Amino acid sequence: MLQVKNLNIYHKKDLRPLASDLSFTLNRGDKAAIIGEEGNGKSTLLKLLWDPALVEDYIEYEGEILKNQEVCGYLPQELDPEERQKTVYEFLCGEPAFLETDYRELASMAGQLGLSPDLLYSDTTMEKLSGGEKIKIQLIRILSMRPSLFLLDEPSNDIDIDTLKWLEDFINHCSSPVLYISHDETLLEHTANMVLHMEQLKRKTESQCTLFRTGYREYVRLRQEGLERQERLAQEEKAAFEKQQEKFRRIYEKVEYRQDIITRQNPAGGRLLKKKMHSLKSMKRRFERQEENMTKRPDTEEAIFFRFAQGEGVPGGKWVIDFELPQLMVEDRELARNIRLQVRGPEKICIIGKNGVGKTTLLRLVAQQLLERTDIRAAYMPQNYEELLSLDKTPVEYLSRTWDKEENTRIRTYLGSMKYTVQEMDHAIRELSGGQKAKLLLLKMSMEQRNVLILDEPTRNFSPLSGPVIRELLQNFPGAIISVSHDRKYIQEVCDRVLELREEGLLPVNPESNT
Repeated sequence: MLQVKNLNIYHKKDLRPLASDLSFTLNRGDKAAIIGEEGNGKSTLLKLLWDPALVEDYIEYEGEILKNQEVCGYLPQELDPEERQKTVYEFLCGEPAFLETDYRELASMAGQLGLSPDLLYSDTTMEKLSGGEKIKIQLIRILSMRPSLFLLDEPSNDIDIDTLKWLEDFINHCSSPVLYISHDETLLEHTANMVLHMEQLKRKTESQCTLFRTGYREYVRLRQEGLERQERLAQEEKAAFEKQQEKFRRIYEKVEYRQDIITRQNPAGGRLLKKKMHSLKSMKRRFERQEENMTKRPDTEEAIFFRFAQGEGVPGGKWVIDFELPQLMVEDRELARNIRLQVRGPEKICIIGKNGVGKTTLLRLVAQQLLERTDIRAAYMPQNYEELLSLDKTPVEYLSRTWDKEENTRIRTYLGSMKYTVQEMDHAIRELSGGQKAKLLLLKMSMEQRNVLILDEPTRNFSPLSGPVIRELLQNFPGAIISVSHDRKYIQEVCDRVLELREEGLLPVNPESNT
């Protein structure tokens, strides 16, 4: 069991509240999903629950966290640089329980996750694994501990669709409580029986944490119905109040006018009007208190507002790429062969496949070829954003080209539409969350009016609130998109064609089969 009592979390740098008076309990069988916009403190909360030392440099907190001797299995969103340098075997041996686990059990875990048992004893360093393979190795290390409480930060990131389905089954059948962060709406819909929604309101000056003991779909429905009901009630009360106020103003102005014109020859009338004005002023104060207690319009964190600049797309008959590769190699290992990728016009292509098959490697080769072209305007979003971002720059500095005042104002307006605060616009990029970094790359593509996008896991760091916005803008993008993704909603809603990368090449698949 995990108990959190009256937890308050503050960001040291800008004194921003990340959580206020948060209390909840997790019991056996609870599958609690933490959702919220990028940069709202979800990962910080999970780190704090695991080990306060991980966040002491940048947050302050007060309240109680009671884990009652639970054995906690924690999956971080990113591995520490030191851990990335370790071999797979060294990394796994960092958990003593791994060495005490029977080989057959480890081999079974590896098989369920689509890994060769030999990889567990490999001298390959963690940093050389694919994103999905890193997650799987970490899951094996955690499972060997036999935790009684799971704290999982983005367990669905980068893992292939088969493993996503395994993860759903694992969470659903796990008897221990599971507290996890995910932006995968399909995973949330299939697993969560409890939702903790972390929001930042009033330009991120106030925090709001909403806890519902219900499934994700039901939470979305109840939340929307509640907001609509509150909005309707607030409008009705406001209309009735304004009607009341209009009547009151007429009476007040009439008495005030009569007071101004009354003569000294009528002192009795003057006293009567003065008494009436005193009564009206008391009524005015009563109305002010009534207005304070009226139902307020819903104060919620809205989704980002974003669209690509209206530039020229790609004509329907134009070949974007006709790419052939006899062998896809990593070092001296062949991953796939006889690869052929053809994209024409404003097609939206998604490449899927098992972790480690070479999807990111292939996409990087495609990007290299397209970025050299002058007849198209291509842009590339890698899986690791740090390949393109200058981490010591601020978002404004990264997006600036002319450095004039007009451009600066325009950039800040764009960043505001992406839900950056004024303070975050001037933070170093290294301090931003993964989702905020992804927004920055998309914004740069829009400002430069690119018409061919090469995207590696484009939706992986966007919240369930922003995810539908991102999918819609990519669906309506007038140019071509070549992407790698395991996001089932992205595949279904955005992509015209889905290709699976296998050892024998790129093979067409039915998009519906992945949902």
